[in-house]
Amino acid sequence: MDVMAIQATIDRAPADTAALAPRTRRGQEAAAVARLAPGLAVCAAATAVALGIRWVVPAASPLLVAIVLGAVLTNIVPLPASMSAGMGFASRRLLRVGVALLGFQLALGDLVGLGPGVLLAVVAVVALGISGTMIIGRWLGIGWEQRILIACGFSICGAAAVAGVEGSVDADEKDVVTAVTLVALFGTLMIPAIPLLGNMLGLTSDQSGMWAGASIHEVAQVVAAGGAIGGTALTVAVAVKLARVLLLAPVVVAIGAMQRRRAGVAAGSNKAALVPLFVIAFLGCATLRTLDVVPAHVLTGASTVQTALLTAAMFALGTGIKVAVLRRIGGRYVLLAALSTVLVATVALVGVLLAG
Repeated sequence: MDVMAIQATIDRAPADTAALAPRTRRGQEAAAVARLAPGLAVCAAATAVALGIRWVVPAASPLLVAIVLGAVLTNIVPLPASMSAGMGFASRRLLRVGVALLGFQLALGDLVGLGPGVLLAVVAVVALGISGTMIIGRWLGIGWEQRILIACGFSICGAAAVAGVEGSVDADEKDVVTAVTLVALFGTLMIPAIPLLGNMLGLTSDQSGMWAGASIHEVAQVVAAGGAIGGTALTVAVAVKLARVLLLAPVVVAIGAMQRRRAGVAAGSNKAALVPLFVIAFLGCATLRTLDVVPAHVLTGASTVQTALLTAAMFALGTGIKVAVLRRIGGRYVLLAALSTVLVATVALVGVLLAG
């Protein structure tokens, strides 16, 4: 090869490299999609089944149905390794997007309409529920990360709170699965318990609805209990529950700051942001809803998407509920969950009675 040919080859090299770069990126993106596709496809199918069951049985929570489906499937037919990437994406990324969209259900004007007494009761439930659960968990010898996941899941909004806090405390998957499993178990038990106890205590339907909203873990579980109480209880229950959901954002920020102090993280490090992006999105959605600038059909669509995303995420988390894992949860965790449920329900009941 002569000198001119060599020089021509050198001159073409940068252009050839630049041309290859987009193709390389496209190839990487295609590989990422291919890696996620199997797990996400199964999540989509399970979501369709869970939503279909809710359509046939309106009282059934698709989130809880999805958890059960995931747990049953993974214990009967072990999922292949090719699905793990998609399941992980659903249990983390999709769940956080779903939590962010939950903000569209919050209109601050509706919360103010509950009155100062009810709002103070909600704050007391979250504050005393978290602090009391943390203290009880410490007495039981349970680690800080596991305690904070259970405390927030039971005191704020169930699996969504577990997901929100998990990003701030860097808990491992076993801790997350344990907390979500306990939320599903005890929250489901409260669906019939609150209407029954409210009737036994002579509470009005509105008072029982307030109690349900202030004490039951998941939004879907609150809807089921409020519907069972009847009258205007459902509307009241959901409003009170969403007031608890609103406190997720400041709690996540506070826990993130605590975790940074515990870990000795210096300001300006490359650790996760003090305010997670999905929390900012959650507050942004709530602000838009409050300003009444979002069309009704968009809110309806957002609610549908949010339910679908959370259902898919719950299925993915459910696949981590293996019998072997449940055996390792241990009586201490179940006892903590039971005591936390009683604590939150008691504080909520006192708050409802004092609010009149």
